This record gives sequence, structure tokens and C-alpha cells, in this order.
Amino acid sequence: MKNIRNFCIIAHIDHGKSTLADRLLEYTKTISKKDQQAQVLDDMDLERERGITIKSHAIQMEYMYKGEKYILNLIDTPGHVDFSYEVSRAIAACEGALLIVDAAQGIQAQTISNLYLALDNNLTIVPVMNKIDLPSADPEVVKDQITDLVMCERDSIIPASAKTGLGIEEILQAIIERIPAPKGTEDAPLKALIFDSVFNSFRGIIAYFRVMDGEIRKNDKVKFVNTGKEYIADEIGILKLDKQPRAVIKTGDVGYIISGIKQASEVKVGDTITTKDRPCLEAIKGFEDVKPMVFAGIYPVDTDEYEELRNSMEKLQLNDASLVFQPEASAALGFGFRCGFLGMLHMEIIQERLEREFNMTVITTVPNVSYTAYLTNGDIMDIHNPSEMPDPNYLERIEEPYIRAQIITKSEFIGSIMTLCIGKRGIIVNQNYLTTDRVELQFDMPLAEIVFDFYDKLKSISKGYASFDYHPIGYQQSDLVKLDIRLNGDPVDALSALVHRTHSFEFGKKMCEKLKELITRQQFEIIIQASIGAKIIARETVKALRKDVTAKCYGGDISRKRKLLEKQKEGKKRMRQVGNVEIPQQAFLAVLKLD
Repeated sequence: MKNIRNFCIIAHIDHGKSTLADRLLEYTKTISKKDQQAQVLDDMDLERERGITIKSHAIQMEYMYKGEKYILNLIDTPGHVDFSYEVSRAIAACEGALLIVDAAQGIQAQTISNLYLALDNNLTIVPVMNKIDLPSADPEVVKDQITDLVMCERDSIIPASAKTGLGIEEILQAIIERIPAPKGTEDAPLKALIFDSVFNSFRGIIAYFRVMDGEIRKNDKVKFVNTGKEYIADEIGILKLDKQPRAVIKTGDVGYIISGIKQASEVKVGDTITTKDRPCLEAIKGFEDVKPMVFAGIYPVDTDEYEELRNSMEKLQLNDASLVFQPEASAALGFGFRCGFLGMLHMEIIQERLEREFNMTVITTVPNVSYTAYLTNGDIMDIHNPSEMPDPNYLERIEEPYIRAQIITKSEFIGSIMTLCIGKRGIIVNQNYLTTDRVELQFDMPLAEIVFDFYDKLKSISKGYASFDYHPIGYQQSDLVKLDIRLNGDPVDALSALVHRTHSFEFGKKMCEKLKELITRQQFEIIIQASIGAKIIARETVKALRKDVTAKCYGGDISRKRKLLEKQKEGKKRMRQVGNVEIPQQAFLAVLKLD
């Protein structure tokens, strides 16, 4: 056990985490020359294209140091804020963390939030300053930032460049010298933490775990504590570039278990594995069910593909347990699913994967968050969809989720960022200067306001310099109203939204204007209205296509023309009753791009 080191890499997006992992694998000769490629651990095409890590990965390396062989378990984590629960479980499985800071960009929001996660778990931090070969690097300033943040000596920061391989040997030595060996009792009952799971179409669900106490042997009867399910460990092993089966995995080591599990819901990240015959007394702390934050409807473009979409979603859920969905029907779009996502990036990725991996073309409705409604009779309802909103007569109050947002930016952008956040109903909580020109702002704001376009706006206001991170802080009462969009008097349920009363008028007006652009003209007049309850707050009209029926009357009496026009008017009126308005697919996405 004294020669095992478990560590993870934490960093903000784009600070060179995956590249550093590649170099470590190369220097420890874990991968051969022929397997080498950029971002070895990111195995999805989508991850490579976007340059982000979506799933966390684990890999074992061996390294000779001062004549002894050490086993280094690297648990690679996603950098994006949507996957922070997965990051927290990966951190809980380690004793140390490499904190990577880009020498050109300095410390950013997720660097700080992931660092706090690591410090809460008492991890040893090894600070690494990456990309020092860049012409725009400013090592001295960034060193000051790191020493202020981590409270470490300047000499303990390792300068490195993952691209050129500079400083990699020093990092490996620091991992062995500074990060402590795992602590655990070898003869205690088995206690192991699941930090990730993947789906294999032949073997079922494969769970990745870290043994805290005891040992696990092949063919042991194991029990998952939080779900209460029992299995037989058909195969256990360690994770190199490929899986390598072993007969036993001991305390402190990281491995995988295959036990023929077919249901994704049975394996939960953060769960504890123990043996059936000698169970451990208490589970590992920190387990929670992942709660979706953003909800949206996903519908097949062709209604015949509903069953196919269901199969695709079920397969996708095996790979991504944080996706939640249930069937729903909409008058405008037919049958589809109400899905819960961890955030907007997660939603984009799911949509992209449905199109790539399953060839499904889908329509996504306006994303919204879940609200809690308190009724006058004492009942409490969760509202995931505007159509579930109870009648205002029975509603006592409604609460919406709030978040604490942390924004780090250059001081010149403070004014415009504050204007943005206050416009989104944010309240400033804290402002502190990290250095003379970098400032950290904290806001409390409703999650619903940042769901749409907040991140894009923040990036454009700050010329890409601001970094953003958030965590939920509970529910607060709010004055929300249900805004309906009506076409010729009929409400279109897929376009209705819950908005704050102060924003409802301009939101309704913009929606009507946008729909007027998008809906094609018909033979009859189309009236687009935004309403709150029975009160109409905005209206636009798409004029009818006119045919000049009086063209053949030249001269003569006006009554002949009048007769023809009256006849046409009757026809238009009847057409409006039977004619239906086709809503183009862009209309559902237009809401996201109202500005």
C-alpha cells in the first residue's frame, strides 16, 4: 500500500488537463508509441471536437523512482460546471490533486471551486503552472496568484509545459514525494467508493471503484449499500489503457467490477460497495442522487419515430446516468419526453449524441428549471413544465431555485458584468480583488435567468476573459406568471413559459415579434397574442395573402365590386376556422435567441 498514489487533476476548462494526462502516460510508458494520440483519455468524438472532457476516466501507471516501483492511479475529471458532482466523487477517491493553472490566463472560477472541493476532502495539493512556453505567459504574476490562493511556498509550484514535456519528471516525483499513500485497514470489511460507471453493450454496466478498506476478490458476493442490490463479482481488475482482470484488489487501489448489471439506475456514482457476508458498518459519506437542474421537452420531428426515440434515450441513459426522462404529450408537437439535465452544456451534448449516435432528428422545447408551488389547501407541487402550473386562484406562492454565482474577471469589465447580473435579477453578495486587476464577484441569482444565454453574454461582454462557476443555494419565493402564446386564440403549449412578472411584458412582446417573422403567410390572417391568464399583453398580426378578386371588374357599379369582396371575406373567415397554422421548427428555438 505504501507504494500506491491516487491523484486527480483539477483545472478550469482549457488549462491543459487532458494534454498533461497524455504526457504522464507517455513518460510512465503506459501507452506505446502506436497508441499515442492527443487526449488519449477522451474517447468520444464529441469530446475531441469540442476539446472538453465529458466523462471522467481512470488509468493506472507504473513508475520507477529511486529503485522502487510505484503505482500511480490517475482519475481524470471533467472540467465543466455541469458535471461538478462527478468531480466531487472523483476527488473523494483520491489523496492528492494536481492543481493546474494556465500561465497565460491565471486563476479562473472553476480552478477555485474545484480547489475548495479538494480542500474539503483534505487532499494534498500539488500546484502546477502549465503552458509556460507560451509567448503570452506571465509566470511571475501567476505564481503570486497561486501562492495567495493555495498558501504554499513559491518554490513548490512546478513550472511545466504539457505540450513540450517540460517539467513532467518533476511532476511525477512530486506526486510520489508529496502525496501521501492511501490510509485504510486491510483486514476490515470491504468498503469501496464507486466514482464512475460506463456501459458496455456486451458486458452490461462496468463500475469503477476505489477500495477504502478491506479487499475484493473475484466471485465475491457484493452489495451496493444505497440501492440495496446484491451481485456476484464476475470480473474485477485494474484499469490500464485496456482493462486487465485480477483475482484480488486490495486496500487503496482503484479498479473496475463487472457483475452483469443491465439497469443504469442500479449503479449510482458515490455509492458504497461492500460484501454480503461481512458488510461494513457505515457507508462512505457524501452520496447524493444527482438532481437535474434544467428541464426541456425532446420530441421526434416525425411522430412515427416515438418508440425509436425511447429506445435511443434508454441506451443513452446507460452511458449517462444523470439523464432523467419521462413521457409527455404536447398538442403542438405530439408525443415526446420531458427530460432533466444537469445544465445547458449537458443538454446540448445529449441532443448532439442523439443525432450522431442514433440518427434521431429531434425538436427541443424551451428549457426551464423546476419550481415548487404551494397551494392554498396545503399541498406542495413540483412544476417541471409551464403547463403543470396550477390555477392562480388555488396558488398561495411559488418558489424558484437560486444559485450563488462566482465570476472572476479583469477589473475593467466590472461595470458591464454588474449591469448584466442585476438585469438578470441578481443581487451582489461579495466583491474582492485577487490581484490589482483581477476581481472576484459573487451574486445570488435565479437559476432560470442563467439557463438561456447568460454564459454567452458574459463571454462577449468580457471579451472572453470572465470565468463563471455556480452552485445551488436553495429555493426562494418569487412573483412568477405563466405566459401563454396564442395563435388565432388557441394556446400553443410548447411555447408557454414561466417568467417573472416584471419581465413578462417585454418577453411576450419579443416572442410575438419573433413569431411574426418566422410564421409563413397564409390565405387567412393569423393573430399572434401573448397572454397572462385572460389578459392579452402583446399582439402581432400576420396579414393574409391577398388575391385581387376585383381585377376583372373594370368600370361599372361599385356594388358589383363590393359583392365580390364580401364573398371573399366570408371565404377567408371560414378558412380561418378550419385552417391550421404550421409552426416552423425554428420558432421553438427562437425563444433562446430573443436578443
